[in-house]
Amino acid sequence: MQSKQFINFSNEINQKYRRIRQELIGGAVALVLVLLIGILWYRLVEGWRWIDSVYMTAITLSTVGFMEVQPLGDRGRLFTISLIAMGLISIGYIVNRFTEAIIEGYFQDEIKSRRQRRLIETLSEHYIICGFGRTGRQIAYEFNAENIPFLVIDASADIVQQAQQLGYIAIVGDATVDATLLEVGIERAICLVTAMPSDAENLYTLISAKTLNPKIRAISRANSEEAVQKLQRSGADAVVSPYITGGRRMAAAALRPQVMDFVDGIIAGADRTFYLEEFLIDSETCPLVGDSLHDAKLRSRSGALVLAIRRADGHLIGGPTADTVLMVGDTLICMGTTEQLRLLNQILSPLKLKSPRIRKHPPIWE
Repeated sequence: MQSKQFINFSNEINQKYRRIRQELIGGAVALVLVLLIGILWYRLVEGWRWIDSVYMTAITLSTVGFMEVQPLGDRGRLFTISLIAMGLISIGYIVNRFTEAIIEGYFQDEIKSRRQRRLIETLSEHYIICGFGRTGRQIAYEFNAENIPFLVIDASADIVQQAQQLGYIAIVGDATVDATLLEVGIERAICLVTAMPSDAENLYTLISAKTLNPKIRAISRANSEEAVQKLQRSGADAVVSPYITGGRRMAAAALRPQVMDFVDGIIAGADRTFYLEEFLIDSETCPLVGDSLHDAKLRSRSGALVLAIRRADGHLIGGPTADTVLMVGDTLICMGTTEQLRLLNQILSPLKLKSPRIRKHPPIWE
């Protein structure tokens, strides 16, 4: 696949840094050898004292132009000329490598790469977006607006640079390769979104991710109905086809414009009054397990409206009545203002408070 032609950005920077570091070390070793050769020559061949040998070698390699420590014959002068040449070559090589490293920014890139690796290592319960095209870009925008911790993987270094300029954590890599997924903490992530243009890449990435972390929630993009079925069989929790979904939304906007405006305003509107949020009923944190909605009095206590309840087995109860009982594993889909949802969160999970996510800015529609 085309993405396999690219090398992981972090590994590429590490290789450059290791290469320049090895070259600098090699130059330093060569300079030390030249220094030892000079000292040993003046000591063993010329018969000078150790201090005179060291001093003569130092002033020769530094080319300061001091007088000879002791008179030298023709053989000694020829060696001194050779010593100067070897010293200049070694020092020139070190200066050349160091200057190249500064100009090319190898040290800066290595520092940036290490900082990004440390940041990735600190991520937990984060989201991973594979592919930063038009679809992936919009997903990242929405995640960023909802204050969701996420990172981006893409095969193009230019695209990754664009993502980083937007303030996102992004790396160059092949998402279908296990090593890349492990590098971005797939075992600690809670959701993977494969938004690459190729159905094959999305499928391979999904299989790799589910193998490395069977519990991860996987959302995949599909470009055809056949790909939808294959992705679903491979373990995708949700499969979205931009063409099918876009067609349905356009048809709904044409047939039920007011309904679509209301739904869009709740889901992703700017400066909206009402929000949609989901709450998981956990037996360890929720004191209302086993109570009916009438007994829980969620509406009167918080003001938020329970629109639907999805049971742990996947059964969806739309418009639950007052007699509907709250059970372990239920997911409540609720609507309300920011304050209402915050109060509802405190009621449902008083031991595990987590404020509802509030958008930082309006969405971009491409």
